[in-house]
Amino acid sequence: MSINSLAPSRASQKNSLRTLQEYGQSVWLDYIRRNLITSGELQRLVDEDGLSGVTSNPAIFEKAVTSSDDYAAAIADLANQEHLDAKTIFEELAILDIQAAANVLRPVYQRTHYRDGYVSLEVAPSLAHDTSGTIAEASRLWQRLSRPNVMIKVPATQQGIGAVRALTAEGININATLLFSIEMYEQVAHAYIDGLGELASRGGDVTRVASVASFFISRIDTAIDAQVTARLRAAQNAEERMKLGRLRGRVAIANARLAYQRYLDLFDSSRWHELSRRGAQTQRLLWASTSTKNADYRDVVYVEELIGADTVNTIPPATFDAFREHGEARDALTEGVDAAELTMQGLEAAGISMAEVTDRLLDEGVVLFAAAFDTLLGAIDQRRLEAAAADTTA
Repeated sequence: MSINSLAPSRASQKNSLRTLQEYGQSVWLDYIRRNLITSGELQRLVDEDGLSGVTSNPAIFEKAVTSSDDYAAAIADLANQEHLDAKTIFEELAILDIQAAANVLRPVYQRTHYRDGYVSLEVAPSLAHDTSGTIAEASRLWQRLSRPNVMIKVPATQQGIGAVRALTAEGININATLLFSIEMYEQVAHAYIDGLGELASRGGDVTRVASVASFFISRIDTAIDAQVTARLRAAQNAEERMKLGRLRGRVAIANARLAYQRYLDLFDSSRWHELSRRGAQTQRLLWASTSTKNADYRDVVYVEELIGADTVNTIPPATFDAFREHGEARDALTEGVDAAELTMQGLEAAGISMAEVTDRLLDEGVVLFAAAFDTLLGAIDQRRLEAAAADTTA
């Protein structure tokens, strides 16, 4: 986010971000950087735009550290401490940022009765396929952060789903991330409900446990559109081309709308109502990766078409600014459910396997975050070595 480019005050301007709240959707920011917090800009986003949460991931932290000097002094100070490797230094930096952002958002957390006001920190990507390792790391980070309004991000791999259940049972707020398929979402939702049930059975307080299930949106269209384009080149007739053309840019939104229908069903069961009577809150769907990757598509399409009650959209900075300026809000998630079904049927008829696409996207997502994390650690290590060298020559 270009902090300095923002107008001094937006209070008198039309603000479409504020309008989202009228439809029951929470606006979170998919971005974190130390200067965002220390400059007061995060507080201003809360006050003027109704921002109610922040998410981070290894790629976001990697960009924050490598593209700014925000962390140079802190890395130099930590480099002077013996036996601190790059991963430990990163953790120290990240924890301070997450804690500071959580402090800014604490009034939101209290005002919304623990529904919003969260900041997310991810377990190391190397643990994506390690259930026990994820549980141990998430528990340790939860203790270190020591804030009630943080969430620990756990990738929704098969191994991660077991961790979601166990961590929820311990009363830890979880952001289940890297979701692409409705089938995996169902497993995540059941893991959350099972975890809350276990916590309740031990007499635990379920009222302050929060969770979101993070669906990645634009990556689905990017992957599907590539296959559709290849098939269009080989299409034999106009009818086939027309049917294929109807799939471009529509699958991700259709998938999300059907996932929302599943959310409504899952949290309308007798078992859930029993937990709800104890004060439990639903595990909301969170739309992630909502920037538009295709210049042919409207720049705010993945915000406008995914508005609905009891959902969250975590929006990257450029899309955040764009929607504030010219976004149009309506209750979109419950629109066109039949059309969404037809889109998914058309995908199958075209010979494109949604299961294969979503499985591949999950695998790629884990690899991409791991690569970003490695790059981040490499950058920190370089700065650590530079600081140490400067100290010896001073």
